Amino acid sequence: MTTSLSFELVQQYRQKTYCTAPGSRVATIEQAVEFVNQRGFIFFWPIQDIALPSLWMAVNGDRPVPEEHDDPGHITWDWKDRMLGKHQWYYGRTLRRRNTMIALDCLPYFYALSPNYGDFENDYLDQYAAGTLTQEAKQLYEAILLEGPLDTLALRRAARLQSSSSNTRFNKALDDLQIQFKILPIGVANVGSWHYAFIYDITPRHFPELVDQAGPLTEPLARSTLLEKYFRSVGAARLKDINKLFHWRHEDSLRSIATLKAKYAITDNVELIGSNLPGSSGEEWLALSELIQT
Repeated sequence: MTTSLSFELVQQYRQKTYCTAPGSRVATIEQAVEFVNQRGFIFFWPIQDIALPSLWMAVNGDRPVPEEHDDPGHITWDWKDRMLGKHQWYYGRTLRRRNTMIALDCLPYFYALSPNYGDFENDYLDQYAAGTLTQEAKQLYEAILLEGPLDTLALRRAARLQSSSSNTRFNKALDDLQIQFKILPIGVANVGSWHYAFIYDITPRHFPELVDQAGPLTEPLARSTLLEKYFRSVGAARLKDINKLFHWRHEDSLRSIATLKAKYAITDNVELIGSNLPGSSGEEWLALSELIQT
């Protein structure tokens, strides 16, 4: 049986959860921390074709990110830098290799799904031997592991990846390590021609309690918890949206959906009426059950 849901209702719901409705904008750094805590995880910038709250939109509404550095909306950049290393949220290039902010109570669930097993000084060697960690990522990780937190320039020297020909490999390795929750930026150094470079550290070294927090969590529990957080932010989504954001295996996404359906958190076989999303006509959606009952 198919249930109809107005896309206008979903948009109204997202105005509240994205904090884009008039009078609900995020105006202070303290409110920004609370916003991340409420949502569980958000993007720093809005990402085209991916529905998820972002700090930019919560502060500035649904307007494009301008190139002008003096735009007042870029106060979000200052807040992000000021909070690096302060243990107020987790920041790094994680979801979709994009800048993501994660509430600390959600972080163990992400870490439980990462290829880390609790021994950050040795796990990476097993991954390298298995071919799931590149030589460049290994070099970067070992440099930080052995020398402590390093800014980007010092990291390139320590990892012996200074040449211009290694730029692409260095940046990919840096992203790979962040996606796997192995390293994160913890500060900014006044170095280089831009006088601006992230300082990176080992994730479980910076969050020493994280391994114990994530240890008891099963992967199915972690996925269903994060998926419910996702639906409580966006209201409605398609299976392909879930796979695109989280990059889970198809069957794992289906199991997580089944878990949320069983607890009546979401409803399937939903037809979204009035959507202008490309290709959405006739597609099956999933939605928060509370929206269906509205």
